[in-house]
Amino acid sequence: MKNILFILIAFISIQSFSQSKRVKILKADNTFVKPEYPGATIVLGNVFVEHEGATLRCDKAYIYQDIKLIKAIGNVIMNQGDTVFQYSKYADYDGLKKMATSWGDVLLKDELMELRTDTLHFDRINQHLYYKSGGTIKDTTNVLKSKIGNYYLRTNKFQAFDRVDVLNKDGSTLVSNHLDYYTSTGIADLYGPSTITTDGNKIYTEKGHHNSKTNISHFLKNSKIFYGDRTIEGDSLYYNKNIEYASATGNIKVIDTTNNSFIKGNFAEYFKLKDSVYITDKAEAITIMENDSIHIHGDILMVTGKVEDRIVKAYNHVKIFKSDLQGKCDSLITFEKTGLTKLLTNPVLWAQGNQITGDTIHLISNTKTEQLDSLKVLNNAFMIQKDSAGYSQLKGKNMYGKFLNNQLKTLDVVGNSEVVFYIRDEFNVLVGINKMMSSKNIFITLGDNQIEQVDFIQKPEGKTYPPSEFEKLNENEKLLKGFIWREDERPKKKEDIFIKDVTAEVPKKDKLEKPLPKERIKD
Repeated sequence: MKNILFILIAFISIQSFSQSKRVKILKADNTFVKPEYPGATIVLGNVFVEHEGATLRCDKAYIYQDIKLIKAIGNVIMNQGDTVFQYSKYADYDGLKKMATSWGDVLLKDELMELRTDTLHFDRINQHLYYKSGGTIKDTTNVLKSKIGNYYLRTNKFQAFDRVDVLNKDGSTLVSNHLDYYTSTGIADLYGPSTITTDGNKIYTEKGHHNSKTNISHFLKNSKIFYGDRTIEGDSLYYNKNIEYASATGNIKVIDTTNNSFIKGNFAEYFKLKDSVYITDKAEAITIMENDSIHIHGDILMVTGKVEDRIVKAYNHVKIFKSDLQGKCDSLITFEKTGLTKLLTNPVLWAQGNQITGDTIHLISNTKTEQLDSLKVLNNAFMIQKDSAGYSQLKGKNMYGKFLNNQLKTLDVVGNSEVVFYIRDEFNVLVGINKMMSSKNIFITLGDNQIEQVDFIQKPEGKTYPPSEFEKLNENEKLLKGFIWREDERPKKKEDIFIKDVTAEVPKKDKLEKPLPKERIKD
């Protein structure tokens, strides 16, 4: 008896469960069956059916109750709850698998977006829609097109593959091979080669996070931002289009294509509206000059100004390296329009074996040939050249030099001039040492990294010593007042520009910790 009762209860439960799975015909103008469609109930005209919370309207349908299959034809409208509506010409719905396939001018709408495609598949169990033959999704911010697409209703996530194009309402475009787009937030996660173009600027990345509503992005792999004449790249890039601000972290490079130069470092900030780039953490500015390059390092590098009037500034522990010219100072400013570079605060230059110091040093380049043209050493000018027997020295208030083929050829010393010059004959034998002074100019000619000739504008005071007599002088008499030999500070190779010379630090009160005051940066 108990077994019979259990079987009866089980049978009733199965029947009830089966009934709950039935396709309910809520409305139709005509209902009939035909022998040529075995197992099918044919409904015609204003058809309205329901299955487990989902409704379907159409002009005509074939309903197979045994296998819970609906074949809908003409003006098909499928609805899930109150939010998701799907329109098409045709649809097949499998009630057992809860799978729907719609084709013919398919339109899916929910409260956040519209999706259009030719053929759309809908997995009701996983709330997953997908197409494989091209589709377009539109929300309040973007229009997205792709060949393959997946839309997950629970998370409002749209996943697109293969030739993905996104057009934002502000006119910007995004092209990718794979992105995940969230219609509720406007956020797109990018995977693989992707390009964003906006207002003439372009961004390339192979992995990133782009918010199309806030216009704030974060790019993480092989990323570059192209700003007309500038390109910014780094391990990680942050971009805020609203204020035209970008920052880069890790192995950054800012390339100036117009001026044939670039800046490297580990952190950079770019303010487009101010035409300003700020670089720190092993910052290095590199300018290509013919077959050579100038490398400049400072704790902080700044590049400002329009392309035709660009200015480069370096602050703190500044060093310069070129194969035939090296330098060091506490702060530096270069005006690319005029070719003028100012070395400020305890500057020193090394050129062709000569050490040149002064309160301020100006290097002037020819902007057309990109070669060094001239040199100015202002106040307390001092040049030293090491000789095997001692030091040739040149001192005055100011010095003015001229370059030829990037080689220093002449030097004009102006005001209270003094010289100590080791004289050698054609066989390089030391024959005498000049120690002279003049209230007028001293004119120096250089060649083969040596002082070739010293000319005085008026007769100087002093004498020429034979080597044996000069040797008897004490060290103070051999060296001019203010003599400091700074060879240990000279960068011997480009990597040396990052070495900080602690022993040669300028007192902190004299260091330039803040941007140059206006009176310091006048031409």
